[in-house]
Amino acid sequence: MSKKRLSLLTGSLVLVIIFALLYTTNKSTEKASTQIKEHDEVKEIENMIKGPGKRDDWFISQKVFPNKTLPQEAFQKATKQAKQLKETTMKELPELKNEKWTFMGPKIVGGRIVDMAVDPQQKDTVYAAAATGGVWKSVDAGKSFTAAWDDNNTQSMGALTVSPDGTLYAGTGEANPGGGSIVFGGTGIYKSTDKGENWESIGLKESGAIGRIALNPKNPQQIFVAAAGQLFNPGGERGLYRSQDGGKTWDHVLKGKNNTTGAVDIAIDPVNPNRIYAAMWDHVRYPNNRVYGGEGSGIYRSTDGGNTWEQLTNGLPASDKNLGRIGIALSQTQPDRLYAITIKSDGYYEGFYISENGGDTWTKQEVSRTFSNAQSSFGWWFGRIWVDPKDEKHVFVAGVNMMESKDGGITWVSSRGIHADQHAVAWDPKQPGRVYVGNDGGVYRSEENGLVTGKWEKAVDLPATQFYTMDVSQQDITRISGGTQDNGSIRSWGKDDWNEYYGGDGLKNLINYKDKEKVYACYQYGSCAWSEDGGNTMTYFTNKTVSDRRNWLSPLLFDPNDPSIMYYAGNRVNRSTDGGKTWEVISPSLTEGKSEDSYPYGTITTIAVSKSNGKVLYAGTDDGRLWKTSDLGKNWTEIINKTLPNRWVTKLKVDAKNENYVYATFSGFRNGEDSAHVFKSEDGGKTWENISGNLPNTPVNNLIIDPKNRHKLYIATDVGVFMSKNDGKRWYSLGSGMPMAPITDLVMHESTNTLFASTFGRGIFEIKLK
Repeated sequence: MSKKRLSLLTGSLVLVIIFALLYTTNKSTEKASTQIKEHDEVKEIENMIKGPGKRDDWFISQKVFPNKTLPQEAFQKATKQAKQLKETTMKELPELKNEKWTFMGPKIVGGRIVDMAVDPQQKDTVYAAAATGGVWKSVDAGKSFTAAWDDNNTQSMGALTVSPDGTLYAGTGEANPGGGSIVFGGTGIYKSTDKGENWESIGLKESGAIGRIALNPKNPQQIFVAAAGQLFNPGGERGLYRSQDGGKTWDHVLKGKNNTTGAVDIAIDPVNPNRIYAAMWDHVRYPNNRVYGGEGSGIYRSTDGGNTWEQLTNGLPASDKNLGRIGIALSQTQPDRLYAITIKSDGYYEGFYISENGGDTWTKQEVSRTFSNAQSSFGWWFGRIWVDPKDEKHVFVAGVNMMESKDGGITWVSSRGIHADQHAVAWDPKQPGRVYVGNDGGVYRSEENGLVTGKWEKAVDLPATQFYTMDVSQQDITRISGGTQDNGSIRSWGKDDWNEYYGGDGLKNLINYKDKEKVYACYQYGSCAWSEDGGNTMTYFTNKTVSDRRNWLSPLLFDPNDPSIMYYAGNRVNRSTDGGKTWEVISPSLTEGKSEDSYPYGTITTIAVSKSNGKVLYAGTDDGRLWKTSDLGKNWTEIINKTLPNRWVTKLKVDAKNENYVYATFSGFRNGEDSAHVFKSEDGGKTWENISGNLPNTPVNNLIIDPKNRHKLYIATDVGVFMSKNDGKRWYSLGSGMPMAPITDLVMHESTNTLFASTFGRGIFEIKLK
């Protein structure tokens, strides 16, 4: 596949053709090697096409527009504000504490696991850190997991380790710069001395993301932390840190060559723990632009416990703009033997290196195309190597596939039977031959010493799925579907707990509110299909719509008066009157696309249809524009009002009884302005009132107007669900039991007065409203 970037239009056609071939039939959640191959092809296509708003760009762009960086500590401050609002709610409306969120699933799907640690004391006990799902604990050898993390802490995780006495250390903030959770930064290092029941913050709060935590094997009070730094801002606490007292105090023992270089990996010699290796990574991120390599990248060694360091260069690639992420590991049985994998700044494989003399010299290995292709074009997503603690030549390397070598890196075998995108491996010292693997599909266990072509058992209860959107059948409240990161579009009906019915990164999902068998699912760039048998067979329809550009998550919705009438948008609004089988364009381009590298991308992000007057539609865009038509698209008028912020429009909602009552929500963080995330107009958009009130300064992702009381509103934000009983004059935290995970979508089940919320990392919850 050519690496040359295609034009946006050509790229969209490529997506249509290839995705249609890959995903027009129903798939189960496990398709072993076939699934991995398709997954790899999907991501190859994404990286060939620049925008509009691929996953990582989509997450960051909506939160920073019109700027190019996230404000320092923005997410952490919003989290604190959300906690304060919970306390205020309990004081002012104590009756709300009886309204509790209940987890609804899924359990079996899982989600991205970034690190794992096996308890050294308790049999069959293993811990897993989820990308935006906190820490999980299993006491049945990885079959089922329960939460072992404070719901009120940030749920974004980066690293996890355990000391010989069972003390747990967790680093927050994902260092893998992909999958969306990168925008939810960490709040430092945490420690638990009671198996994850309680956690104590022990510092490095400005570290942004943690790549690895390593303990001195002879003195577990000596801790090393690889702090990758805030991805979107230089500076902060980045580099290698050391604590000599179990995390009470920290020394910055290895700084980067510049303010964009952080540490990402660590290896400690078990025989001589004064010999330590650190992988440094020079990288920073802007909307639509990754700078994932630089002169700061390289491997460093200390022979005096971290006091002084030297860069290792003999045989390794030069530290320049082309050198990106590096993973490093050494053998426990032969610690002079080291392995390293290097990734180019553009994400492609650079080399696999071996040292037989403790890092003095390195030899680049000849590898198969299967091995190099496992990094695809996004190798900075992985950067991990693991060596069997009992066999220096038994090695695993992370990639889309897990690569295994039994001869010290000469030959490699690719995994099958496990989900794609590998991030964690852990051996169980109490059970010979038992190995755990963590990937984007959750946790897997091998009793064959991690044989990648052998038998693997997947965790059946690990509720850490990352949802983009969801829907609930109005006819059957047990029917829930949703689009998930790297786990496709999934549904709650069928033989299994949940199962996948459409592939790719699952995005917009809909269930016809009059016929539960008619369902819709989309993946990247508004690539959507319809089904009339509950999703068993899917028919692709995006090729019947017309748009020049399509967002990563393109809007698709029913007319509230008739579900056979539907709307879809790229940069133009399309309308269907036969349930999505055929489409007609009813708008010009409602936003500009200056070039394929433009920022923002020039796409429609939300559409709203009036129930009181089906000819009235509203549309919002990624560059902060609002539009209205009162004649079903014959004429469109841009709504220009200085009261509205210039930010990414996340959602528009129209009152069911009055088409002139319209609400607009926005992403981003206010910057030197009053709270500005939720607005209301009572005159069809001519004038607007800011009703954000006492809300946290955080992106708002959705809004629900209570169907029984138009003055009662519910909103989904990056730091929780909030409600107002008086049109936004005063906001309160809704219910208890909801973890501090990003809330991506809300759906009201009208007949039972039940509100559903999807999270990016903790699955789906419901709350019965009073």
